Amino acid sequence: MARNLLKNPCGEEQMEFWELTENGGSEWQVQEMPGDCGHSFADDGITQYFATSFELCLKRQVVDLVSEGYSLEDLDTQPAVTVEDWYCGRTDCGCTYQLTVCLLDENQELLQKFEPDSVTLDPDSDDCSWRQVTHTFSEYGEGLRFISFEHGGQDTRFWDGWFGVRVTGSAIRVEL
Repeated sequence: MARNLLKNPCGEEQMEFWELTENGGSEWQVQEMPGDCGHSFADDGITQYFATSFELCLKRQVVDLVSEGYSLEDLDTQPAVTVEDWYCGRTDCGCTYQLTVCLLDENQELLQKFEPDSVTLDPDSDDCSWRQVTHTFSEYGEGLRFISFEHGGQDTRFWDGWFGVRVTGSAIRVEL
């Protein structure tokens, strides 16, 4: 399997490597699995997650593929790019989750975007345990040089603290 190009995907280094594009409410926080009113995670190797608050919290990484060692020739063959993310809600408060991943050229202009509809989880009617979202990009044209990965959300009850969506296990993999 190709290596994960995202740094600090599970919060082991707190907020290191992430640009906080929205940091509302009580702001982003890293917490230990499973956390208050939380759910256990299928992979015992993942012990932390990022928690959102009562106002929108979004964080982003932009991966420079050339800096990561990919040649222009390899990138121009349009290799498959697979992204994944894991999210869940709490058992006591609803939340929303959103994800936007963009393939970008050398000027950071858009080649292709994956932006699924935002998800609202309600513990009164949904199973709010960990869910995976995954997508593979293909046929996006030549010129791929950067990948922007942004995700986050908030709670639906506007409670002070970290009652919003939880995210972990994020990944970007280029299949060469």
